[in-house]
Amino acid sequence: MTEPASPGVDTEEQAALRQSVAALLDKKSDPAAVRAAIVSEHGHDPALWSTLVEQIGAAALSVPERYDGAGATWVETHLVCEELGRRLTPSPLLGSAVLAAQAVLASGDESACARILPGIAAGEQVALCWASGDGWASPGVTASGGGTATLSGTAHHVLGADTASTLLVVAITGGQVGLFEVPSDATGLTVTRVPVMDPTRTMARVAFESVSATPIRTRPSFLARLRAAGWAAISAEQVGAARAVLDATVRYTQERTQFGRTIGSFQALKHRMADMYVRAETAASLSYAAAARVAEAHALGEGPEADEAAYAAEIEAAAAKVYCSEAVQWITGEAIQLHGGVGITWEYDVQLYFKRAHGTAQLLGQPHEILAALEVAAGL
Repeated sequence: MTEPASPGVDTEEQAALRQSVAALLDKKSDPAAVRAAIVSEHGHDPALWSTLVEQIGAAALSVPERYDGAGATWVETHLVCEELGRRLTPSPLLGSAVLAAQAVLASGDESACARILPGIAAGEQVALCWASGDGWASPGVTASGGGTATLSGTAHHVLGADTASTLLVVAITGGQVGLFEVPSDATGLTVTRVPVMDPTRTMARVAFESVSATPIRTRPSFLARLRAAGWAAISAEQVGAARAVLDATVRYTQERTQFGRTIGSFQALKHRMADMYVRAETAASLSYAAAARVAEAHALGEGPEADEAAYAAEIEAAAAKVYCSEAVQWITGEAIQLHGGVGITWEYDVQLYFKRAHGTAQLLGQPHEILAALEVAAGL
């Protein structure tokens, strides 16, 4: 298999997209707007989501044109995730336009793609149910039956389930992992929003009690494709958050005075911020490399070469998720320290970045779990 092309992040067109998203979020998702959104009924601003969908086309970027999408590369979606992560914008993008959309695309089922993806591209919210109570290593739901499956069990940590019109369920069926479609008003379905550490992202627990579902055909590389896209997108959010909290820390140290001088002038603090910068930029490099791999796998479509590219993208994205998770947790911890402790108080945004860092580190598997799974896959 040939090596992937350069990530090509911030080509002229991509830079224009990034700038458009940034300009919109600067107006509509400043810290006050974020705080208002997280205490609202939906946990996000529906008006902002509509603007992102209608003016930016954010939900349609990685959806192929034949399914009413924009047909852009994965990198464009990656950049939008980074900008949303930079501002901690509460949004259905990760849960619906990334995880749910990529689950359908990863399945390779043309009829499911034609049925579900146009709605997602238009901003319809679809939630992906996956994790068990122990995490994402094994689904929490099992399926039985033939043409119309019956789902039982509980999916945990589901993004946006309480506002979704459709649920996609990763479930165990016949000893294998399958994908199933369920309307949100199905009989036997119970959706409960749960308390979370990161207030900028809602999660729900979804219980299935003999729920009828429509099976979606999947291919052998289904999970690899889904994990690669999910891990890459999360790493993009983490890069955005890391860069934002570093910028906030630099500003604070340029303003805060002690012993008659700004604390940012102290050599020891300069060294700590330099280390934060190095880790943030290293995280960005790994995240963009993962985006390039995912984009390559998407471009190849079907066939053995595409599957090989999907498995390579999964490994690259796993590396990005592990490094970025650990980097952003460390960077936000340093930011709290350099703010002299006040950073953990509600008045400062640093505490929100700290909570987002630890929340995203858990999503789709903790770093040590991902590393352990890779070691097993490699036979180590």
